[in-house]
Amino acid sequence: MFENKIISSQTPLAKTSQANFRASIKNKKIKTFLLVNRNGLELCITNHGLRVISMLTPDKNNNFDDVVLGFNSIEDYKTKEGKYFGSIVGQYANRIKNGSFYYDKKEYHLDKNEGKNHIHGGELGFNDIVWNVIQINNKSIEFQSFFSDGQNGYPGNLDVRVTYTLTDQNEFKIDYKATTDKTTILNLSHHSYFNLKGEGRGTVKDHILTINADYFTPTTDEMIPDGTIKSVLDSPFDFREPKTIAENMMIKSNQIEKAKGFDHNYVIKQPIKNRNGLTFTARVYEKISGRVLEVYTSEPGVQFYTGNFLSGSLIGKSNEYYYPYAGFCLETQHYPNSPNIPEFPSTFLHPNETYNSTTVYKFSTIK
Repeated sequence: MFENKIISSQTPLAKTSQANFRASIKNKKIKTFLLVNRNGLELCITNHGLRVISMLTPDKNNNFDDVVLGFNSIEDYKTKEGKYFGSIVGQYANRIKNGSFYYDKKEYHLDKNEGKNHIHGGELGFNDIVWNVIQINNKSIEFQSFFSDGQNGYPGNLDVRVTYTLTDQNEFKIDYKATTDKTTILNLSHHSYFNLKGEGRGTVKDHILTINADYFTPTTDEMIPDGTIKSVLDSPFDFREPKTIAENMMIKSNQIEKAKGFDHNYVIKQPIKNRNGLTFTARVYEKISGRVLEVYTSEPGVQFYTGNFLSGSLIGKSNEYYYPYAGFCLETQHYPNSPNIPEFPSTFLHPNETYNSTTVYKFSTIK
């Protein structure tokens, strides 16, 4: 059912996306893959940045639509604005102040690729590379890559493995695993933009959101945590009960104004009992389609981003321009700038340790 090559899909949009990718890729090492579960869900991915090209899910009437933003040409994924769409981000997801951190009295300097700061691993991040495919079956694919000591300024030779699985319970599961031979920092995340109405079908402001968090980390003008942890009570960041994104975005807040929407890390509330080692993180519901997306993770935080800085310069798969709020991201993670804030959960990975992290995006519908 599944082979290490492009697999034709019976869904026209998925076929178009894969065909355009194949036509635009000159490097033969770059491949696309299709996972299909028994319910008809289709996950199309490429080993270029491990990005999700398309995710076809049913609505309440069993009509399938692509619910992730993306492009028909790989060249659009290489642009400044499109480079993180659907990809793995690392070596350090999110921002590090001044592109530097200290360990054992030594200062390490990373790429400064967002002003004077570092974001998502640097100029050549995990999203930019072609990953090796080391294991395939009809439910999952395991990818691997090796990152050398000093790459983008990070210490240590790092071996990273990422497994994508599409379950028959309509779950897109991501398992991360990594080891190093020298103490380094590591924070991996997934950067798909979702629109549960379907890609290219307007904004996500009307989506109804719940986030399992009592606290968030406020940011400076450079969108980097200021080191405090603040209650969401009486603020636009309170999604403990279901609310539309627009409802909270309209609440006056300098945090919202400077970010032009949401681009903030939430401190996930840890329950007494969790789901197979994973904690409920967020739930998004879209009334017209009836689609529901639930997120579970082993990570302590999640970055909620509403595509505030999409400029309308890129055309998506459905030939619609992507303007602000065309999609939302729920990027499970450790907190931004953690290496420089001792009070935040540590992101240091030492030799003889293994980094393990899991996130699940679960799809369902409500009639």
